[in-house]
Amino acid sequence: MAAKLTVPISEQQIRALKVGDQVLLNGVVFTARDAGHKYMIENFVKGTCPDSERLMYDVLKEGLKGGVIYHCGPVVRKRDDGKYEFVAAGPTTSIREEPYQADVIGHFGVRAVIGKGGMRDKTLKGCQEHGAVYLHAIGGAAPLIAECCKEVLDVYKLDFGVPEAFWKLHVEDFPCVVTMDSHGKSLHEKVRTDSEAKLQQLLAAG
Repeated sequence: MAAKLTVPISEQQIRALKVGDQVLLNGVVFTARDAGHKYMIENFVKGTCPDSERLMYDVLKEGLKGGVIYHCGPVVRKRDDGKYEFVAAGPTTSIREEPYQADVIGHFGVRAVIGKGGMRDKTLKGCQEHGAVYLHAIGGAAPLIAECCKEVLDVYKLDFGVPEAFWKLHVEDFPCVVTMDSHGKSLHEKVRTDSEAKLQQLLAAG
């Protein structure tokens, strides 16, 4: 049975999760991709927050504490009433955020990162230290996932472009699987090492 998590998520709830656990996520989620992570590192994590970015910092500091970042480049439609809605919301490849993710998790108090393909040692260590997990979303199911994105609450840094902007969403029963937990376990690393071992066996047999 899938565990239901509602944002903000406590560290205790995260520490209770193990790789392989299914999760249904509810509450507020922020999307962020390459431009967003670089922006957070340069302006907030590694540098002094410029006065011009103070309001944005306050939004992220409040929204990401106990919160969730979704690696997603959505397809978005603007309705006649001026509000946005997601048409497609599939996960994007997470490994591009490996240089940044652990620092963002630690600085903002992020509890979960959603994406596809997994991440590596730096992020895994960050999850252990700060009490966070990596949640694998279903690749190739972008329209289905968009149905879980019930409302676009706001958008920030739209000048980055639609895929790279920070989209603030309300999600309901967003399905994910824990593939990196806060105990140092990673299904992605297991798959990688098992695949390499199998490859060496095949090469030796040939």
